[in-house]
Amino acid sequence: MTFRLIFVMDLLDGRVVHAQRGQRDRYRPINRFSSIVSSSDPLLILQKLKPRELYIADLNRLTGRGDNRIVVKALRGRAAHSMLDYGLHQFTELQEAGTAGLADTFVLGTETASLEFIAAAACSEIPVSVSIDIINNEILTHDRQLQGAPLDVIKVLNDYPLEELIVLNLDRVGARSGIDRAFLEAAAAVSDHALLCGGGIRRYDDLETLRAIGIKGALVATAVHDGSIPVSALQ
Repeated sequence: MTFRLIFVMDLLDGRVVHAQRGQRDRYRPINRFSSIVSSSDPLLILQKLKPRELYIADLNRLTGRGDNRIVVKALRGRAAHSMLDYGLHQFTELQEAGTAGLADTFVLGTETASLEFIAAAACSEIPVSVSIDIINNEILTHDRQLQGAPLDVIKVLNDYPLEELIVLNLDRVGARSGIDRAFLEAAAAVSDHALLCGGGIRRYDDLETLRAIGIKGALVATAVHDGSIPVSALQ
């Protein structure tokens, strides 16, 4: 399988912002940080970068402050494959988003989704992935069934037919801190699903390390915007 490089856009109030360690009050328009784009308009950014795979996180939905639905719909089809974290809490929301065709794959993050919801979604015809959201080495969740050690929860999710799992280390997002090789290698060893890594990727060397330990792809944003990973790699 080809190693997947998936470009991330975090949307807040219709603009792309630079995510930093999950501290959403510190997120700022991406054009203030980026060395490759001069705008924070998501459509203009996609037209310039033309990534093959796109991951969208609707931060308004995730924080309960409206949504970016109009923008998300406008972005649909502008990449060969799109993934969307729409801050979904329950199965009826997933059904509605699926019917609306907002993405190719819907990401159920542990921040908002319960294990019961994940189980129901996995048995539906809607393609879903699960993001294991980790902060301070613990899973970010309100569901007691998901409050175990990250490796234990990865094992639990082996029972469900998911597209893939995303290991999202929020402490490392936008921080250029490098990946946690030991943990990711252990995660790949216990998971029956393909794993994608999010957070900490600094340069091409990190991608080669991920490939070598069995990770199937990576979510990238900061390393692209600062020029450490060339735009051509996304295409």
